[in-house]
Amino acid sequence: MSRTNVSIIGIGDDGLESAPEAVRRLISEADLLVGNERVLSLVPSGLGDKLVLGADVEAAAERIAGEHGRVAVLVSGDPLFYGLARYLCERVGQDRCEIIPHVSSMQLAFARVKESWDEAYLTNLANHTLDSVVERIRTADKVGLFTSEEHGPDDVAKALLKRRIDYFTGYVCENLGARNERVTRGTLADIAGQKFDPLNVMILVRTGNVPDRPRDPAVRSLFGNPDETFVQSKPKHGLLTPAEVRAVALAQMALGPQSVVWDVGAGSGSVSVEAAQLAPAGQVFAIEQDREDVELIRENAERFGVSNVTPVTGRAPEVWADLPDPDAVFMEGSGREIVRLAELAFARLKPGGRLVASIASIDALYEIRASLTALTSDVNVWLLNIARGAIQLERLRFNALNPAMLISATKQP
Repeated sequence: MSRTNVSIIGIGDDGLESAPEAVRRLISEADLLVGNERVLSLVPSGLGDKLVLGADVEAAAERIAGEHGRVAVLVSGDPLFYGLARYLCERVGQDRCEIIPHVSSMQLAFARVKESWDEAYLTNLANHTLDSVVERIRTADKVGLFTSEEHGPDDVAKALLKRRIDYFTGYVCENLGARNERVTRGTLADIAGQKFDPLNVMILVRTGNVPDRPRDPAVRSLFGNPDETFVQSKPKHGLLTPAEVRAVALAQMALGPQSVVWDVGAGSGSVSVEAAQLAPAGQVFAIEQDREDVELIRENAERFGVSNVTPVTGRAPEVWADLPDPDAVFMEGSGREIVRLAELAFARLKPGGRLVASIASIDALYEIRASLTALTSDVNVWLLNIARGAIQLERLRFNALNPAMLISATKQP
């Protein structure tokens, strides 16, 4: 079995001053010190051979893997937080590595501005494009961002303001833990007009329940458009039917050019809008009891240029009385109420029409399936497990969405 000879050590901006004696000994006794130029400058010279980490991380990993002496890999803060630890453990071998963390600069930044970070969107501009990060920021409540030399806090603020994303209070935390530490608080306009030290963490805190304002994409699909394409409500972001689930649901609704569609509990109207695109000569009734969401339905319909979406404000099933019988119905829910609504909506379906429901609990799925099976023999159920690809440290990983359960039922002609 290989012995442990690679220590991945997190240090602060004060170098070895606050490091425990055991950590100092690991560094002083190492045959090879590895780190970027700034981190290596924090330790005394003449301690051992040095390998400066640059863009070619893979080459450095090969060098470390081939070392038989003691290796100390120095990183800022926590090696497991947007650090090299996971990558090196994979390449060198976990049995050869030990990880010694330090408080990350991200932790320090949130502590300085006195905000929790358990539900924040955390990212690093060194690994992601500014354009993609801005789109994620748009829907977030809190953001922790490692900026880069190419795109500093002022560039981030300008990019956000260009997209009309002006509803965040910004904090720029520079040189955390060092003697020249500084924290700047201001509006995005304030931050856009300043320059900051390259060593910084940017924190953004949403200032109000302002609807998200996505940019207008150059090309839109008939269905399955990215979630970020739609104006969504805050703080209810995340309740929108995910693009992949929406695409399957709309496919199962089997819409024709003149279909009449009910979208029950339409939210911000993503299903309604895409159903309207698939049925350009038909009618889509977006049924929603939240008046603020009804305004979002109207805005999304306008964004996509569909004129055949009619918002219906009120509770189901009372507001169905004056609606024409549907060719297709879509609804979402988790409790016994959705079983009752599904039965009532199925009764209103035209012969050959389809009901599709997205169910959030297994118990409700069991009940609604039993109910619909008593009404028709054409009932189908799906469990959708979907993960979206993301690049982290130049490697492909997958971020899983919550599992989605769909059920469809066709009314016999």
